[in-house]
Amino acid sequence: MSTGESSSMPAAADMAVSAPRTVLFDFDGVLIHGDAFYLFMRDRYQHSLLRKFGALLTLPWLLLVTPFSRRRAMRTLVHVGLLGVGERRYKAAAEAFAEHLVRRPRQFCRDGLGALRRHQAAGDRVIVVTGCEQVLVTHILAQLGLGGVEVIASQFRPGLLGMRVKLHNIGRRKPAQLAAFGVREWHVAYSDSLLDIPMLKPAAEVVLVNGTPKLCMKLEKALGRTITRVDWF
Repeated sequence: MSTGESSSMPAAADMAVSAPRTVLFDFDGVLIHGDAFYLFMRDRYQHSLLRKFGALLTLPWLLLVTPFSRRRAMRTLVHVGLLGVGERRYKAAAEAFAEHLVRRPRQFCRDGLGALRRHQAAGDRVIVVTGCEQVLVTHILAQLGLGGVEVIASQFRPGLLGMRVKLHNIGRRKPAQLAAFGVREWHVAYSDSLLDIPMLKPAAEVVLVNGTPKLCMKLEKALGRTITRVDWF
């Protein structure tokens, strides 16, 4: 296990290479402190008694399903929070929240954003691969001055009762989505989670962001090799 200072790039990620590389960044916990879509949904519930009541009505179902699938329970709350919201309204709400979020002090990881920009300056192809929803994360990045960054994210689809989850881009779906976009090889991958192991395995260099030594050891064991650990603020 190797470690790095918060403001420095990993030693193996030397920017002096001449050939452009493909570099992947997770979003939540790497470029932003916290979970952007969770913050968006929390904001929607906080500002609507009707949505809170809707969530209350689903409580029996949530109590039943949560012990078996926390993900399914969370998806239920997302659907309730977007009940009656069509595609245009969702886009407007997500973009408005993104504009609000980028004004929050210390919400974003300055070291992570700095690393991303250095990769861009070095001529690398940078792709943000995230479980956050496409419209929300794309507009957040645009508001941060990173509108040119490629994004592969979770997707919604319009339904009869509002926006519904079409694809949740986590775990094995990340490399599958990368392949669907024609990306079959990447050189560096930044993440903060064991959930990204399927995306991290093919990378020549893996960088664990703000992970504990215990998490780092677990990741190294899963990958079968040494990785770089950085502390970013």
